[in-house]
Amino acid sequence: MQLFSCRRYCDGFATLLMCWGSISAVVAADPNPVSPHAAITVFAASSLSDVLSEMGAAFTAISGASLRHSFAASSALARQIEAGAPADAFISADLAWMDYLRERKRIVADSRRNIVSNRLVLIAPENCTSTLRIAPRFALAEALGEQGRLSIADPVYVPAGRYAQEALTRLGVWPKVQAKLARAENVRAALAFVARGEAPFGIVYESDAQAE
Repeated sequence: MQLFSCRRYCDGFATLLMCWGSISAVVAADPNPVSPHAAITVFAASSLSDVLSEMGAAFTAISGASLRHSFAASSALARQIEAGAPADAFISADLAWMDYLRERKRIVADSRRNIVSNRLVLIAPENCTSTLRIAPRFALAEALGEQGRLSIADPVYVPAGRYAQEALTRLGVWPKVQAKLARAENVRAALAFVARGEAPFGIVYESDAQAE
């Protein structure tokens, strides 16, 4: 896949937060170390599925504790936690959904940490012949043409989609492309649309594009 970085305009948008400790304050306050036979449930944004699966295997090898992962859009996971889903750790792709859970007292507030950042990139299939330079008011809508769609995670619900909308708005491109969206349920689904050639362009996290 071709990858076009829009770092100049998007740095810092995709701050990831980790809240270690149980959604239950009682368990989170437990000073005892992890039991070798314990199972830890981690809710995490879809974009982290590869790296957390690798890290989880290493963690289990060192600690003896097993990890159970639930990967989905941060919004969906936050709603599940709000409804009482038994998560021991939550890794969100944005500040807003972590704030949402803090306001509802569903996380241990002082366990929040900024742990990693990412970049947004514009991607195209490997056989793409278009040449685009990301700059204010660049010709993304024209490159999409009449039928082409820009694949992004749904900006109404998913952080990656919201970041994409913010970046394109700052670039002055959003008004021309907002009617040309292929809205995906999460950033990995947005990536898949482009990888399969179903969309000529997409906006995803750089780490997802590199993995593909």
